[in-house]
Amino acid sequence: MQEYIKTNIRESMEAKRQLLEDTSLIESIEQIAALCIAAYQNGNKILVCGNGGSASDAQHMAGELVGRYQMERRGLPAIALTADAAVMTALANDYQYQNIFAKQVEALGSKGDILFGISTSGNSENIIQSFQMAKKMYIKTVGLTGHTGGKLGACADYLLNVPSKHTPRIQEMHILLIHTLCGLIERALAEKR
Repeated sequence: MQEYIKTNIRESMEAKRQLLEDTSLIESIEQIAALCIAAYQNGNKILVCGNGGSASDAQHMAGELVGRYQMERRGLPAIALTADAAVMTALANDYQYQNIFAKQVEALGSKGDILFGISTSGNSENIIQSFQMAKKMYIKTVGLTGHTGGKLGACADYLLNVPSKHTPRIQEMHILLIHTLCGLIERALAEKR
């Protein structure tokens, strides 16, 4: 058991090391944070979606922004498109599962908003559909993916692609990236008070 524990910790550390050494990824994080800050300053909001564990990450991100990450500040508008079970099941029933996020983007999104789609494979059809809807509405898109970026990598305006094929490590890095973005956004907007 101890060897399994140590292996998981080592793999997590290696994934973090790769992120740290990826200068283009660091620059992308900075660009995305600046994009989010500008959107908030212009009165816009952030929408977030994902499936399974990534759905939980979407809700986690929205919670950090609406509440607080580390600093007391005014709440920032963020909506996890995974949070309303009645809406999601109605849309899945009436429009098929692949449209559960696109219909919510259509209903809740506005020009200038930002849509985050979290998918370890980058191939979640419902997230791809939501990005296509976002583009029609002049909503910028940010994909959080793993390894190759999948189909989502090709349609995202911005991509944070974790260099791993191992789903648990990708999910761990997604939370690290989400926390980093929330911290950057919060610091910039709290300083503007």
